[in-house]
Amino acid sequence: MELKKNPKANVGRNSSLYFAVGLNVMLLLTYLGLEHKTYDTQNTKIDILMVDDFEDEDIPITTIDILPPPAPPTQKAMVTEVIAVVEDVVDIEESVIESTEVGQDDIIDDREVGIEDVAVVEVEEHIEVPFAVIEKVPQFPGCTGNNAELRACFEQKIQEHLQKNFRYPVTAAELNIQGKVFVFFLIDHTGKVTKIKSRGPDQLLETEAERIISLLPTMIPGRQRDRSVSVPYSIPINFKLHQQ
Repeated sequence: MELKKNPKANVGRNSSLYFAVGLNVMLLLTYLGLEHKTYDTQNTKIDILMVDDFEDEDIPITTIDILPPPAPPTQKAMVTEVIAVVEDVVDIEESVIESTEVGQDDIIDDREVGIEDVAVVEVEEHIEVPFAVIEKVPQFPGCTGNNAELRACFEQKIQEHLQKNFRYPVTAAELNIQGKVFVFFLIDHTGKVTKIKSRGPDQLLETEAERIISLLPTMIPGRQRDRSVSVPYSIPINFKLHQQ
């Protein structure tokens, strides 16, 4: 004989609903438990202050003795100065300043001055003649020949001097500083190199260029109209680093 179950007697058909309701109830209780606050209760004692009646005290009246104001200071007697008038005893003579201007009535010395009485001072004048137009260029030591040969020899000796004394500045090489420096100098009437000036991309290169030119030897000065003259000269020095 088979047992038949009543579909209404199935206990597990609403289990998911009961689980959801129970879960919500537990979450609500947990939330209320976490949010519940308690406060410490302290016993407050109330003291009763008993105030007795104050007795009226008689305050004695005191009198203050006020001193009279001080007497005004007595005025001192004013002393007046006595001015005595004394007559002048010494007569002062006034000094007369004579004018130094020449008037129409003044007599001018008619003394004649001769040429021999005038001292003539000769002033030596230093003339500068450009290198390109000078009659005889400065003679570099070891150069001979006519003016054209002396000019070519001078330029060749200058180049040899630059190559011999050239030294690249160490600091400029480390900083990769290079460029062209124009050097200007003067070969004076005595043959010495003076007034050295330079213009370039950096002070280190300018200093080295001026050092090289300052090492030039004393030359035979240039001549113009059979007279020693100063000759200005300029030359470019190229500072260039070779990339390895």
